Amino acid sequence: MEPQNSSRATDFILLGFHMSSDLRTLMFILILDSYLITLIANLLIITLVWTNSKLQMPMYYFLTHFSLLEIGYTTVIIPKMLEGLLADNVIISRYGCLTQFYFVFFSGSVENVLLAIMGYDRYLAICRPLHYLSIMTPSFCWKLAFVSWISGCLIPIMPTIWISKLEFCDNRMIDHFFCDFGPIVKLSCSDTTLAIWTFFGQSCVLIPNCCIMIIISYTFIISRILNIPSTSGRRKAFSTCASHFTVVSIFYATILFMYVRPSASNTYYGDKIISVFYSVVTPLLNPIIYSLRNTGIQEAVRNKIKKLLLH
Repeated sequence: MEPQNSSRATDFILLGFHMSSDLRTLMFILILDSYLITLIANLLIITLVWTNSKLQMPMYYFLTHFSLLEIGYTTVIIPKMLEGLLADNVIISRYGCLTQFYFVFFSGSVENVLLAIMGYDRYLAICRPLHYLSIMTPSFCWKLAFVSWISGCLIPIMPTIWISKLEFCDNRMIDHFFCDFGPIVKLSCSDTTLAIWTFFGQSCVLIPNCCIMIIISYTFIISRILNIPSTSGRRKAFSTCASHFTVVSIFYATILFMYVRPSASNTYYGDKIISVFYSVVTPLLNPIIYSLRNTGIQEAVRNKIKKLLLH
């Protein structure tokens, strides 16, 4: 029997945050500032890498792709989030919602693969330093980056298609500040089995496998570092991968909590809090972590400031 009053071409309402107007204003200012800092910091990293010959290395090449991804990811989510803080309800079209869902899933997929590739890069740099540059040639780096982006393009296709086929009845209110999978599926009045199995099936393949690759890389890295006789040598070796390791830890702590757990344990209020963390706080922290932990970036910033002051 067909559901009553269902629609395939309808607008949704993003409920956003339930809080007082004063708290909304404060949160709007904080998130807007965080977004602007994230954009500026990542654009600065991209500019520094592409204009500084000393940074023309595989590690920094992948970092520019990571920064570009962070810019795109935050831009997909945060403008609608800010709109929701200014208004009680934000209307988003069905196709706008599907587009946002696709690009959020796309960004997460690319980041998973890219972090795994960056882990492999750090493994080669520390465990096979004599062969590092012969393996990580510019053409090979380009191919690895291409794999991460093309994977991100392909992986979200089927979940997005299944969601596009869902029917929605009278309730069009998404209890979130963006079109995430769980809140969308919850509204559907049709069979969501294929959408759920496809989404969580892909998440449970992509996320753990990339995570395992990173764990294997760092198992070899830590073993190699512990075998370095001098304390200064161990410290130097660890500093080359500390930024990546910190970013990976933050990323997988939030993603595994959000997407690789039983649906019965979902609490949408808690999910919104975690979503704010990985869509606002984490992208803000990532360029700061890479800047503070990376002597190459620090030196490039100092040189750029000196040139500006001299002129």
